[in-house]
Amino acid sequence: MPPRDLIGTGREALIRHFRWVDGHADVLGVFEDQGAFLAITRALACLAAEGQPTRILGIEARGFLLAGAVATEVGAGVHVIRKNDGLLPGAKLTITTAPDYRGLPHEFRMRSSLGRSDRVVLVDDWVERGSQARAARSLVERTGATWLGTVAMVDDTDAETREDIGPFRSLIRSSDLGPDTDE
Repeated sequence: MPPRDLIGTGREALIRHFRWVDGHADVLGVFEDQGAFLAITRALACLAAEGQPTRILGIEARGFLLAGAVATEVGAGVHVIRKNDGLLPGAKLTITTAPDYRGLPHEFRMRSSLGRSDRVVLVDDWVERGSQARAARSLVERTGATWLGTVAMVDDTDAETREDIGPFRSLIRSSDLGPDTDE
């Protein structure tokens, strides 16, 4: 299937499986349905493949699921960022993020095993303020690896944030999901 068709199929699967629950965006239905997860993984892989990444980066926890699946599709390795106190053996780099959409900063930890020949794409489910993507970019660049950008299921950013974490590509904008009718 051509990339444009794969991206369209992924968008449709995301919109079909997205729900508002108690005022919160719920994308977990994507992971529960094998067909939807595959469609979204392939669509994200189309977006992530530009620049021929050697590593797909995922932030704990949903980012781990997406990074592993997308890495398999693009033929790259996986690199992870842990939050706060999760185990992460080996030499590591740390950074504290700017506050997220809830106003909470996070301590990020990433193994320092990326090298100058690595080309890295961050894959995530939802990007709003970009604080986590900015922190991830900083960690990657501190290793000497090349930052290829961010790929997400949902873009809920403004133009300044998109520019700052770029290149940035997403399957849909948050406005494509419709209003929260659950409240």
